[in-house]
Amino acid sequence: MTFFLQGLTMGLAYVAPIGLQNLFVINTALTQKKSRVYLTALIVVFFDVSLALACFFGVGAIMQASDILQMVILLAGSLIVIWIGIGLLRAHDTMDTSTKVDVPILKVISTACVVTWFNPQALIDGSMMLGAFHATLPADQSTKFIIGVACASCCWFFGISTILSLFSARFTDKILRVINVVCGCVIIFYGIKLFVNFVQLLMA
Repeated sequence: MTFFLQGLTMGLAYVAPIGLQNLFVINTALTQKKSRVYLTALIVVFFDVSLALACFFGVGAIMQASDILQMVILLAGSLIVIWIGIGLLRAHDTMDTSTKVDVPILKVISTACVVTWFNPQALIDGSMMLGAFHATLPADQSTKFIIGVACASCCWFFGISTILSLFSARFTDKILRVINVVCGCVIIFYGIKLFVNFVQLLMA
């Protein structure tokens, strides 16, 4: 259960800050009927979880084959994760409802795919973060961690869709700021944890 909860909290902290995926889901929740809102959330969750699995098992598996590569990615991953957290603490995002979301469902699928799989920053950050975590986990516990990450994606996107559909008028820039600060602190904590793992491996 501990590793599942680690994956869940890490996943929530990583997916919650307002990015392209979240803006697309938020704009849909603010302007579309509930059936389209939840369908959009499901599509985004599919691409988000598939990317997480690819990053976790792909880069993570490669790291297992080389101790030097493992150390390099642990160091780079820890620094990148800490930098992401600091960036969130400094960010001042605003509600942007200009994105067009009243589009055919095939366009929703292609857009969700593009903002997830064709986002270089998401690919790099996800690979470094999840790949690095894969290297620090006991072999028999890694599945529990990534299931926690996948559950975080489901909880967040369906949760934010539901909340916005019900309380859209109360979702303000100030709330976005609170989300970013909380997530930034959690991500920095996990970045430090990765750096500690790197130091322990270096000293071993």
